[in-house]
Amino acid sequence: MDKLVIEGGNPLSGTIRIHGAKNAALPILAASLLAQDTVTIRNVPHLLDIDVMLDILRDLGCSARYADRSVVVDSSLASSSHIPESLMRQMRSSVFLTGPLLARFGEVQLYQPGGCAIGERKIDLHLRGLAALGAEIQEKGSLIVCRARELRGTEVILDFPSVGATENIMMAAVLAKGRTTIVGAAREPEIQDLQAFLNHLGAKVRGAGTDTITVDGVTELHGGDFAVIPDRIVSGTVMVAAAATRGDVTIEGVQPAHLTSLIHVLRRAGVQIEVGSDIMAIRAAARTKAVERVVTSPYPAFPTDLQAQVMTLLALSDGVSLMKETVFEGRFKHVEELCRMGADIRVDLNNAFIRGVPQLYGTSVEATDLRAGAALVIAGLAAQGRTTVEQVHHIDRGYERIEEMFRQLGGDIRRESNKTLEAYHAR
Repeated sequence: MDKLVIEGGNPLSGTIRIHGAKNAALPILAASLLAQDTVTIRNVPHLLDIDVMLDILRDLGCSARYADRSVVVDSSLASSSHIPESLMRQMRSSVFLTGPLLARFGEVQLYQPGGCAIGERKIDLHLRGLAALGAEIQEKGSLIVCRARELRGTEVILDFPSVGATENIMMAAVLAKGRTTIVGAAREPEIQDLQAFLNHLGAKVRGAGTDTITVDGVTELHGGDFAVIPDRIVSGTVMVAAAATRGDVTIEGVQPAHLTSLIHVLRRAGVQIEVGSDIMAIRAAARTKAVERVVTSPYPAFPTDLQAQVMTLLALSDGVSLMKETVFEGRFKHVEELCRMGADIRVDLNNAFIRGVPQLYGTSVEATDLRAGAALVIAGLAAQGRTTVEQVHHIDRGYERIEEMFRQLGGDIRRESNKTLEAYHAR
């Protein structure tokens, strides 16, 4: 298996441009099925999850070509509404295909999706929303069959602002008859990007970014050319890494408005951040300070996807911090690995109490999920000595060659690869 080898202790410095957002690109790729025409999607990162989504689209009969961070999808020949179990098990985001396939074919067969093991992530809100639009749903073990002779607009009330459920219902409602109103919708920037993409193809969606989204159904969508927003979680990871290594990093092609909660936390920790329209400069010449309380919650609050990375910074900050995780109950698996590097962290249910230490020390650690892996890479960059991060395939799901990204900023990090992954990336 692949691993990352990091020689820590070098402050990160320099300028970097962030790649497109995985969590925007995946639902947009799924939504390309609605067009029955050629769609070009630009600024798409080359990640394992993107490769899996393209494999699923091809299996459904679409033409899907990736080159130079652009994907061209022609879904006019799509002929299947059965998502293969082997591919669904590889990636949770495969569930995004449910709404588009149901809207286009009137039927979809899928399985419980895979993904990172970070706690319970049911798809009941997705299915309940589709049922409200007129779908009949049958569950046979792990197989789920959704059928609808006709989707009709209605009011869908979400008990929790689920990003995936909001996006699936939006996509299904685009071709439904009448008006659909999603109440209690998630507000993430990736949902706003999906709305922009759908409207670019001829849909009538408004309200993304608020808790109420309205979709007026249309009869068809046309093709188009669209660029995905930059990845706010990758941007945030670089920001935290700059602070943890006491570096000086400028990030270009970023949308600071998507990172307001992180900027607030880092400034409380003593990090200097200068913000422009699409650029940020992060400087941390001295040791950072503890932050009394950080609580994860749905956007625009502090994101769960940056919890592990910020915990690494707080482990090196002066004083005691509290991190409260309210989104996923299984998202503290990185704590044990950080403690192996010398961190002083105690967990009580969904609270992590972090007493800052002067130094972390390199050792062999394991990435248990995508964001935990990113946190361990940050820890390795800041630590004294050599750190080896195993199970890098988790990190590859969300970061395009993370070792090259940090090498660009002066990090001493390399991948020890096997032939399998090299061949996969070369496709």
